[in-house]
Amino acid sequence: MSSHVHPSPEAPVEPGSFFSQPRAVWAVAFACVIAFMGIGLVDPILKDIAVQLNATPSQVSLMFTSYMAIMGVAMLVTGVVSSRIGPKRTLLSGLVLIIVFAALAGSSSSVGAVVGFRAGWGLGNALFVATALATIVMSATGGTAQAIILFEAALGIGIASGPLVGGLLGEQSWRAPFFGVSTLMTIALVATAFFLPSTPPTGRRTSLADPFRALRHRPLLLTGLTAVFYNIGFFTILAAGPFALPDAGIIQIGWIYFGWGVMVAVVSVFVAPRVQRAVGTIPAVIGTLVLFMLDLLVMAVYADHQAVVIVGIVLSGAFIGNNNTLITEAVMGVAPVERPVASAAYSFVRFCGGAIGPYVALKLFGLPPHVHVHAPFVFGAVMVAVGVAVIASGAGILTRALDGSHDTPSEEAEAILVGDLD
Repeated sequence: MSSHVHPSPEAPVEPGSFFSQPRAVWAVAFACVIAFMGIGLVDPILKDIAVQLNATPSQVSLMFTSYMAIMGVAMLVTGVVSSRIGPKRTLLSGLVLIIVFAALAGSSSSVGAVVGFRAGWGLGNALFVATALATIVMSATGGTAQAIILFEAALGIGIASGPLVGGLLGEQSWRAPFFGVSTLMTIALVATAFFLPSTPPTGRRTSLADPFRALRHRPLLLTGLTAVFYNIGFFTILAAGPFALPDAGIIQIGWIYFGWGVMVAVVSVFVAPRVQRAVGTIPAVIGTLVLFMLDLLVMAVYADHQAVVIVGIVLSGAFIGNNNTLITEAVMGVAPVERPVASAAYSFVRFCGGAIGPYVALKLFGLPPHVHVHAPFVFGAVMVAVGVAVIASGAGILTRALDGSHDTPSEEAEAILVGDLD
């Protein structure tokens, strides 16, 4: 999720300035928290939506598929939009779309409508998220390092709290989490519009073809393909986990995925950089993916034991947080093009995994009385194993590309963010 960023010498940190930020920064940071809640918000209510709307598990999983697919495609155009209308207008456009489509999803009477409105939500999230960090960096006091820390804090709070908020509101009604996001984003919209100064477009206008040209570079393509298979495993955890816990209620699932989110946030910020320094980026990615694969295999073998599934879900957050940081860092290091372009290309490719994984996993899960609770986790483990094979086959090329890179990601805030989303 998050990329470890080393502050540049030109961005000194002012002691005591972290909490002394302009109101514009706090407005955007608050909106970031709510935006990142959207990733795990629906987890606790997946089973309830399936019951209330008479839907199958695979139909419900399309809420992830539509959200991630549209977000991935939209990442290709966010740079084009922002470079033409400016960051503030891009942020506000994204917030408006999230408000509208989250409310429409909560008002829906069929799972197909919820899936469609989640796609619109994904578009709004892409527009907002793709420019939020750049805006915080531009407006924050204390230099780039302080801005990155603030953004990481907002990301972690959002990812960790999303499932818990979904569980607490979902106990009232499956519709409540959607209306809750819409209400909170309305507050964020007003605050952002009022406090954030005008930000006219600057720099080179990017084109839609730029990300596809970037994928001709083999190291970038290898990291992207690795992320496709890894994200299938990632979203198998999100989609199949609740259905593998038949005795867990909405709030219990919310707490389980809250633990998962805390692991993602803490490991991505505090553990991954240390692992990277200790063993190197590519060996750390391979090792983390192997551990994630083994975690999925244990869940597959003991899928009938809910205690094992719960521990496996929470523990997977550590592997997901570690890997997101490491792969994002690798993308930033090997790309021979501007980092926003590289990130757009990488996000487009990897979100294919986020779109495919949930649907296939829950299709394999089946329907009563022919439920195959082990199958989704076997599928996830096999896909992660393919990711290990892909990155291992290009380990030498990737290591040489990283060794030849002397840039640090902190100077290109827009790119870090696109890589940070998952």
